[in-house]
Order: sequence, then C-alpha cells, then structure tokens
Amino acid sequence: MIRDRLDSLRVQLLVLILGSLVIAQAISLWLFVDERSLAVRAAIGAEAAGRAANVALLLDRAQDELHSSILRAADSPLARFRVDPLPVVDHLDHEAGGAIEARVRSLLASGDTREIRVELHRVEDAFAPIPDMPPHMRAMHDRMMQNRISAFELTLSIGLQDGSWLNVETRFQRPPLQWPVLSTVSFGLTAALVIGGALWYMLTRVTWPIQRLARAAENLGRGEQTMPIPAAGPREIRNLTETFNLMQERLVRTVADKTRIMAALGHDLRSPLTALRVRAEMVDEAETRDALITSIEEMQDMVERTLAFARGMAISEPPETVDLADFLANLKQDMLDEFELETNAPLLIRLRPHSVRRALRNIIENAVRYGGDVAVRYSQEHDRVVIEVRDHGPGIPSAQLESVFEPFYRVETSRSRITGGTGLGLSIARSILRSHGGDITLLNHPNGGLLVKLDLPLSQRFTHQERTGL
Repeated sequence: MIRDRLDSLRVQLLVLILGSLVIAQAISLWLFVDERSLAVRAAIGAEAAGRAANVALLLDRAQDELHSSILRAADSPLARFRVDPLPVVDHLDHEAGGAIEARVRSLLASGDTREIRVELHRVEDAFAPIPDMPPHMRAMHDRMMQNRISAFELTLSIGLQDGSWLNVETRFQRPPLQWPVLSTVSFGLTAALVIGGALWYMLTRVTWPIQRLARAAENLGRGEQTMPIPAAGPREIRNLTETFNLMQERLVRTVADKTRIMAALGHDLRSPLTALRVRAEMVDEAETRDALITSIEEMQDMVERTLAFARGMAISEPPETVDLADFLANLKQDMLDEFELETNAPLLIRLRPHSVRRALRNIIENAVRYGGDVAVRYSQEHDRVVIEVRDHGPGIPSAQLESVFEPFYRVETSRSRITGGTGLGLSIARSILRSHGGDITLLNHPNGGLLVKLDLPLSQRFTHQERTGL
C-alpha cells in the first residue's frame, strides 16, 4: 500500500516539495542558532573583559588596604578575581582571545601598554564553578546551573602598575538552544501555502489531465469509443492530449473504413454467388449439380463468417456492467446446457455483452465439437477475471497452440465445413477479447483435453462509478 502511494506522481511531488522546505528551514535554523550562539558568547566574553578592565583600573588607583574589598566585590558565582605575583596565563599565544584583549585595552587609558594575556577554551565535562569557590556561592551556582550545562572558560591575566598580576577566571555557559517561535510559525505558514498551491496546481493542471488521459486510453484499448478530451494543463500535457485525440480519431476511422470495405465486399460477393447458385440448380447431372451447390454454400458461409469477423473487430456495442455468474448462467441456458458451469460468488465486470457472448459461444462450441464434455469456471486474480473452458478431447499439438488463432487456420485438415469449420471462430474470439483489453491462451491440460483461458480486466473503477451514479 505504501509503495503504491509513493508511486503516485502527486505524492512524489509533495514529498519533494516538503522535503526541500524542511531541509531549507533546517539549514536556516542552524545558521540562526550558530550566529546567535556566537553573538551571545561574544557578549558574555566582552562583559567579563569589561569587568576585568574596570577592576584593574580600580586596583591601580586604590590604596593597597582596599584591594581585598575590591576583589571580593568583583567576585561572583562564575567569576573569580585575585591578585598574584605571577600571571595564571603562562603563554602569549592567545589568538582566540584577540577580541577580548581589544575590549580590555579599549577600556584602559589611551597609550596604556601593559601586558594582557588571554586564554579561552571549552570545558569538556559538565558545567562546574571555578575552583575554590566559597560554599555560599557554590550553593547559588548549583541552584542556577544544576551541573548540567557545558561551558567555556575564560582566563585573563592583566599586568598592574605595581608589577603584580590581576588574574581573572570566569566561566559562562554555552547559550542554550531556543526554538525560535516566529521561525516555526513562518515555516508552517510557508509550508501550508506552498503545499496548498502545489496541490491545487497538480490536481487541476497535472495529475487530473493525466488521469483523464489514462482512463481514455484504457477505454480505447477496451474498445470503448470516447469523446475527444479537452486539452488542459501545461503545454506538454496539452500536446499529449491533442496527439491522443488525433490517434483515437485515426484508429476509429481506420477500423470503420475496414469494416465498411468488408461489408461492401460481402454485399458484392452475395450477388454473383446467388447467380452461381441459380445456374448450378440448372445443371442436369445430379452429381455435378450437388458438388457445385456444396462449393457455393461453402463460399457463402465463408463470406458470412468473414463479415462476422470484421464486425467483431468493429467498435459499435456500448459496454455494460454485468454479473459474470448470471451472464454465464444465461449463456448456459441459451446453449441448452451443453457445458457444466462452476459458479462462484457474484462478480461485477464491465464488457460488451453480445460480443463476449459470441466469443464464448465460439469457444464452447469448438470444445463441444472436438472435446465432448466441457466445464466452465471463472475466478478473480487481482484486478483481472479469468474464465476457463476445459474439454476432455485430444487437445492440440503444442506447435499449433498459437497458430489456431490465425484466420482460416484449421487443425482438422479435411476440407469439410462440418468437421473442420472455417477456422475463424478462435480468431473472432481473440479479436473480441483483445478489444476488451484481455486475451485468450490455449493450454493442453495435464490430465488430458484442452484448457482455454479467457483473461478480462475487472475494471472496478467503472463499476463503482455505475453503482454510485457518477
């Protein structure tokens, strides 16, 4: 079921559009989150650098006995300030902290050339406070962070005027991912508008014209003459529709012309054959007269059957939806119970009743003539109906199973019309079945006899339309 839905052009286009929207929106969100993370991280780093610069200025200008008070006031759960003889940052390579150093220098006095060292790195373990944090600050930190958020650690060493160093250790969390509500709403509205527009376009301009064209092609293959399809949709579909209409017109005209030619030929042949029959009746010698009359009757019968074959190829009878069980039961009654019928559950099928009845009659009559007892059964295989006609005769040589469908081909080699027929019955039957979108195959049954399989499309779509009145 899922595979069948995915085979639909409509579903594939929708999946493509929706997938493209999701990917584009995901890339946009990723870029937005990354830029936001960088911006917030830079802001937090700049704030810490600003505090460090201000503390350094205060320490330079304040008396020594005030230094401890200034450092205590600057401390926080995530930042620790202290003055040491040596810098904590023991290297000068701090490319990652260039912006932070620039921030510190911008807050110092112009021309201040004191040394500033910066180290910025990511803390791989869970977010933790700076070492040696007082107990009350650690408790505050635990309540704020719950030890679940990873962090970045920033260490600053700023030289003071008295030769000591202000060492600042601070940590700040990675900015948490916040799903942007406006972006979500924007994505939903965009997806709804695009999918709605795509559905409308595909239904009205693409898939419906294609489905209508497919139904018309199926009807034409089944022998149902349809009206020309209005050209709609994109240019390619309009060209395809116009080409189909032209093809349908040519096919119908060709079949109709051939049928008229065959009818005219049969009509023209009847007159000379009738004249020959009259002249044959005037022959005095009985043996010669009877031979001539037999030949003329055989020619007349061949003409009639040839015309019947041509009419079988013509598209004239309108299709109907019938119950196959009742249809076969009526045929059995009309043929005076010449065959056994195995009935199953009722099965609706769309066909041209008179044509199919004629095809079945030809096949069953052949089976009765050459095979004796005949059994007919039907079954449903997916969206097809299979009618089986089996006799218990000698069968047909395997090499001739396909040749018997050729017009005027007879397995029985005599020239008698009584024992061999004209060789048109199976040809007419196959022509009728193929005009319905089906076919006929012959098989020699393993237990003896010939098995004829008639395959027809069930066409449930059309029977549903008829049942619902659509």
